[in-house]
Amino acid sequence: MLRKLFPHPLLTLVLTAVWVMLVNVLTLNALVFGLILGTIVPLVTAAYWPDRPKLRNPLKIIEYILVVLWDICVANVQVAAIILFKRNADLSPAWVSIPLELRTPEAITILAGTITMTPGTVSSDLSEDGASLLVHCLHAPDPKATARDIKSRYERRLKEIFE
Repeated sequence: MLRKLFPHPLLTLVLTAVWVMLVNVLTLNALVFGLILGTIVPLVTAAYWPDRPKLRNPLKIIEYILVVLWDICVANVQVAAIILFKRNADLSPAWVSIPLELRTPEAITILAGTITMTPGTVSSDLSEDGASLLVHCLHAPDPKATARDIKSRYERRLKEIFE
């Protein structure tokens, strides 16, 4: 019974939390409406998710979120410094190909989204076979080091969570 009502319980919780954050008020009405949305949306979309992602280590999500938030803050400062103090001639923009060990579509999507959310980088393409991700960096004097950083900071943690 519960499985039919909540086909994706984690999605229900996330949608509820997102709704409460969007309305920017923690009231009973906001919470109830968020729960209603968090229940209806997964029910309507359950047919499109026949294979739910398996979380091998869900507690690692907290660590991943903290690392991403920290990196976003640091990148904001770095990009501001680049904009304010670097001349265009001194910039080293680069396209970096990140070879992926991740295989689950959800993990790859989260990695691409994380890279795009971090100022100064944007994910632009995934290879047809899903083996590499193409990333544009505003300033990457050492593209190989940038690829290693992305793999060690994000991909490794996502592997621990999903695979």
